[in-house]
Amino acid sequence: MISADIQTVLPEIVLAVYAMLALIGAVYTTKDKAAPFLTWATAGLFVVLAGWVGMNGSGVTVAFDGAFVDDAFSRFAKVTILLSAAAVLVMGQDYMARRGLLRFEYPILIALAAVGMMVMVSAGDLMALYMGLELQSLSLYVVASLRRDSVKSTEAGLKYFVLGALSSGLLLYGASLTYGFAGTTLFSGIIEAASHEPSLGLLFGLVFLISGFAFKVSAAPFHMWTPDVYEGSPTPVTAFFATAPKVAAMGLFARVVWDAFGGVTGEWQQIVAFLSVVSMFLGAVAAIGQTNIKRLMAYSSIAHMGFALMGLAAGSLLGVQAMLIYMAIYVTMNVGTFAFILSMEKDGRPVTDIAALNQYSKREPLKALAMLVLMFSLAGVPPMVGFFGKLYVLQAAVDAGMAWLAVAGVIASVIGAFYYLRIVYYMYFGSDGDGVETRMSPVGWTMLMASALIMVVGVVNLFGIEPLAAAAAGSLVN
Repeated sequence: MISADIQTVLPEIVLAVYAMLALIGAVYTTKDKAAPFLTWATAGLFVVLAGWVGMNGSGVTVAFDGAFVDDAFSRFAKVTILLSAAAVLVMGQDYMARRGLLRFEYPILIALAAVGMMVMVSAGDLMALYMGLELQSLSLYVVASLRRDSVKSTEAGLKYFVLGALSSGLLLYGASLTYGFAGTTLFSGIIEAASHEPSLGLLFGLVFLISGFAFKVSAAPFHMWTPDVYEGSPTPVTAFFATAPKVAAMGLFARVVWDAFGGVTGEWQQIVAFLSVVSMFLGAVAAIGQTNIKRLMAYSSIAHMGFALMGLAAGSLLGVQAMLIYMAIYVTMNVGTFAFILSMEKDGRPVTDIAALNQYSKREPLKALAMLVLMFSLAGVPPMVGFFGKLYVLQAAVDAGMAWLAVAGVIASVIGAFYYLRIVYYMYFGSDGDGVETRMSPVGWTMLMASALIMVVGVVNLFGIEPLAAAAAGSLVN
């Protein structure tokens, strides 16, 4: 029944219709004067939809003959995507307005990207997967180069577009190979074809698909776009790249390897484990030499995706649960960290050099303390919540008989702790000099403090995320 199908995809339809109406409304009225209102309206709609998706769904509902799947896994991912997108939109508004970047297109493009992400995590068919992925990517290419008068921003957008097109090509080739050898684009059909002695062509299709997903989650060795795009994009856009799209890409990755290739776990486990190890070590080692905080966060994200992939590499229900918990914690840490990075400026100009944080704790002790908590959590220092995120994925790897992967993770974590603790060192023990000023909007201040507080208080019961992640993993791994 088409009405039942429409009911299932209603949140996506509402968001898409909103974006199109907002675009028409802004063009025919005050254009950029409407931008602040549109930003708040879009963020508000994200929060409302997150509540709708989280409260109303139950069980598994399939729409459009299996092309769209609404289950606990997709709902968990959608709520995380929508809430993080809303947080980044409102905390970046002040920054965008002061730099003259708050154009009406910005919140609309973020809304369209969110529609793409919601479709990605609910895809049950290779066609739906590609449509969601492209809608998200095309919106993000434009947002990356939003600062038209900046060479770096234009370069970031172009680099992201060219390499993104390459990864989409890999993905599309993998999808066509899979379709050719499985005889269907539906995941339910592909898993049947793959379960009985999968052909070599089907496995090649899987490898190409994984390569495309690795690019989207910025896992090494497909990470080459990340540092330049993070550095060149306006900081609120970088904050967005570091949060919602990562959850969407990781959700899609898990969806495909389990729903379409769940019968050949052994075949993809080793590829994902390889990506995990390379990402963890490359992210940890390459970040050591960085002096630009945005580039440092780019390498940090590569390392963190390596840890999330460790959960997926475990190839078990516990592994998927660990990956979901890890992504939820990672997004929360990043929202707080970027709330701080957004406020770093000197004489009204943005500052990204970490040496500018010298003796910062003397000027702003409360903000420095919040940043210390977030850096400790990103480094995985107990008893912060970030430590428990890492503990979950390490435990999943050990339970799956991949103790070597867990050991590699611990070593990479120790290496990575250096560059997080270096920022803390600058803030508390750095040399005296002209330091950075931090002009923080009330929203940014709230995000920073709330994020830091969650990292400390969350150790009690992780705010109930554990059973939700378990239910989400259970609906995927069946």
